[in-house]
Amino acid sequence: MIRGIYMFVVIGATGSVGRDVVKLLLEAGDKVAAVTRDPAAAALPAGAHVVYGDPSRPGSLTALPDRVEAVLLSPRAVGGAGRAAAELLSLAAARGARRVVVLSAATVEHPAGERRFAEEFRAVEQAARGSGLEWTFLRCADFAANALAWAPQIRATGVVRGAYGGAATSPIHQRDIAEVAVRALVDPGHAGRAYVLTGPRSLDQRDKVRLIGEAIGRDLSFQELAPEQVRRAMLAQGLPEDVPDRLLGSLADYAHNPGPTTDTVEQLLGRPALTFAAWAADNTAAFTAPARS
Repeated sequence: MIRGIYMFVVIGATGSVGRDVVKLLLEAGDKVAAVTRDPAAAALPAGAHVVYGDPSRPGSLTALPDRVEAVLLSPRAVGGAGRAAAELLSLAAARGARRVVVLSAATVEHPAGERRFAEEFRAVEQAARGSGLEWTFLRCADFAANALAWAPQIRATGVVRGAYGGAATSPIHQRDIAEVAVRALVDPGHAGRAYVLTGPRSLDQRDKVRLIGEAIGRDLSFQELAPEQVRRAMLAQGLPEDVPDRLLGSLADYAHNPGPTTDTVEQLLGRPALTFAAWAADNTAAFTAPARS
């Protein structure tokens, strides 16, 4: 069924969740404007109306279409800046938008790691509250897709080296987030709700490595390293300091107090949340060394 004479705008369309949201909306017959800084490299699904612009500089979004119905907003797309989010939502409202769905973080409600990172998500949520639009917040647990960072180590040695092997969360498949996001975009009945979205089961890092191994048919292991050793290695790779700060701060807390586990995905979608094992099975190619010619 074609729902829309209106258009849905996805800010953060090339992220793992945003890309799935674009795909699901198009499959339902909706019109979608996908905002990207680099249209040539975006490789978005056919049928998406690609809009060039930098969400952290809302004034660059000169091609944002009229007759907007709702906006999906990733705080990372605006650099976690509440002011940029407020300007962006004001622009969307001027184009007719009625609703905004924010891809937020579970740490807003269940603190872990350095407070400044949760404050970035909270600032964007506050901008949405003050925008005059109906809002829905999806406060997500860590993405299962974060495990893709282990792929080079797994392909090369079968050993994942990291800190806080006992840190436990309930990682969520991006497909579940995308399906919930689509429901919140099209259905005003989710207005004013803040949902904590997690996977169905708490897993520590060793559990996740084991499940990836089962998916690819290899015996993998996790080697515990000191946090400072991991930090130095990440910085040596050229990563900005915020990356190890964000990762190690949250892992340190989750090693003592596991992250939340909710059944919200099942309540909203009418089916169980996808497991980490299912995510690993979907992504075996990333963890398998390419065949030699």
